[in-house]
Amino acid sequence: MISSHKIDIPKRISLSDQTAAAIQKAIEDGAWAEFLPSERRLCETFQVSRPTIRSALRSLAKNGWFQIRQGQCTRLLPKRQRMVVSNTKLIAFICPEEPETMISTSYQLLVTMRAQLIENGFAVKIFVCPPAGGSKQRRKLEAFIRQYKVSCCVLLSMNTNLKRWFAETSFPALVLGSCDLSIALPSVDMDFRSICRHAAGVFLRNGHRRIVIVIPDTHVEGDIASEEGFQEGVEKWNLASRDPAKAIIVRHNGEAKNLTNRLDMLFIRPNAPTALLIVKPLFTYIVIVYLLRRGLSVPHTVSVISRDGDPLFEKMDPAISHYHYHKDVFAHRATRLAVRVANQGALKTKPSLIFPAFIKGGTYGPPRGQKNLAVP
Repeated sequence: MISSHKIDIPKRISLSDQTAAAIQKAIEDGAWAEFLPSERRLCETFQVSRPTIRSALRSLAKNGWFQIRQGQCTRLLPKRQRMVVSNTKLIAFICPEEPETMISTSYQLLVTMRAQLIENGFAVKIFVCPPAGGSKQRRKLEAFIRQYKVSCCVLLSMNTNLKRWFAETSFPALVLGSCDLSIALPSVDMDFRSICRHAAGVFLRNGHRRIVIVIPDTHVEGDIASEEGFQEGVEKWNLASRDPAKAIIVRHNGEAKNLTNRLDMLFIRPNAPTALLIVKPLFTYIVIVYLLRRGLSVPHTVSVISRDGDPLFEKMDPAISHYHYHKDVFAHRATRLAVRVANQGALKTKPSLIFPAFIKGGTYGPPRGQKNLAVP
């Protein structure tokens, strides 16, 4: 079933949001006739701090409940003025699951963007749209968009079919994550092609000539771009060098046993690879454990770089080499683009790509017996 009702973010996210809702309800219930009590009295009434009260009051003032004037009592506005302000533009997040069941990174991105959009004067709703559903799913989504007069839909972890449907209907939408170039929608994503091309260059400049990208066999756009970027890095090297290298792609189904079986096929050979670029943190941990169990030291025998970051990577000894981006930077750019889509109705479909920082760590270096040729 597709849930088309309003879904609230769990209350633990923002105490000021809870306080604003409590003040709004008190106003609707007639707790105060013309003026709000002082901030000190409101703090006592709702048992929260003054900064929390001020944040809640600013939010309500933006939605037309009252006017805040320095040094004066806060006067409540008539209902008719609240109605005018309540017609503010609405941005909807379209998600495949309830917020509380999302992975941490998606959940935090949604929370941060929601707060930034509200700060920019937009209303925000969430529409849960499970992967299965077909035409029934689309009818419910269309009804939701019409009912709430949605100005822009932000697609978070949605499948290709739904992205294509938005493109075909020409409804203003923004994709968070990878989007097939054949789908005419703006998107915000990591520059996986450039990341993996850079990682290939790091290995090659350190003397590795048989290098591998270990990647889930998902066929999602970002992983396809990763493979292409990795191969491009090797092709560029081979064109300029008399010491050719080979790019090897190892795809697995996401299960640890399948992944280790694929690695077995590589490392039983006499010309085993000496460097691995691994997609997804979980698989990075699995591969490192696998290498250690085979008696292959990291980085002296095999170098390892993770395409993606993980909070624990920099706590390891040595730290795992990886690419890291600040989630707030991603959220800020996505929010800015969502606002533009809502205000303008459409944007150029060229993706907005973010290249993260390369955290060198200590899990890559020259193969055993070779000198370090160049460290980027």
